[in-house]
Amino acid sequence: MASKSPAQLEIIPNDPQAHALPQARVSILDDHNLLLDSMASWIASHAPDFTVTLTATAWGDFVRCPSFPGDIVLMDYQLRHDGSIETRVRTCRAAGAKVLVISSVDTAEARERSLNAGAIEFLTKGSSISVVMDAARRALNMATTETASPDRAAPPRTSVKLVTPKLSAGEREALMLYITGLSLAEVAAGMGVHFETAKTYIRRVREKYAKVGRGAGKRIDLIRRAAEDGYLN
Repeated sequence: MASKSPAQLEIIPNDPQAHALPQARVSILDDHNLLLDSMASWIASHAPDFTVTLTATAWGDFVRCPSFPGDIVLMDYQLRHDGSIETRVRTCRAAGAKVLVISSVDTAEARERSLNAGAIEFLTKGSSISVVMDAARRALNMATTETASPDRAAPPRTSVKLVTPKLSAGEREALMLYITGLSLAEVAAGMGVHFETAKTYIRRVREKYAKVGRGAGKRIDLIRRAAEDGYLN
């Protein structure tokens, strides 16, 4: 998804079968561009009962978009200098949308604040995207992937029980730099190591994820793995 502006409309997937299904409008608010793009792409490819109509990295751009708020909002708990969670959730609810809060911070306070403000559910960023979308379906009283009828094609599920590989400090630092879009040479420069060392770090990260059955062959896969394991704080 091209990042032409902080808020933009998503293109509905060109899939004849997808248009035959009733679609719910989903909006995503998260200040991590890579995670935002990853979620929107997954929904477009694997959730034919939803259409992403709005994505934004800033609250002000989000609420000013003509397509705000949609039927359900997937909202990051922590937005840098961008309004309290109570204000954001209540505004979306007042506009007629259900809200799911997704957070890298899993504390009693964060859950309480989100739910008291009116969020339907509070999920961690370690949750797989399929789990998030099933929560969205429950919020909108739609059939989930567990309850979908046999004659209806359901989106493939990602295993809820994810095995997180143990990464060294160097491997994790290299991963965090690489998923921001830096080249291996730029990762090496950022870490102050040789190119081959940075290359080895990323190779080892891919191998460790592969050993636990979680593909990481492409950069987008590494972004998803980092999001699932709570590295995108």
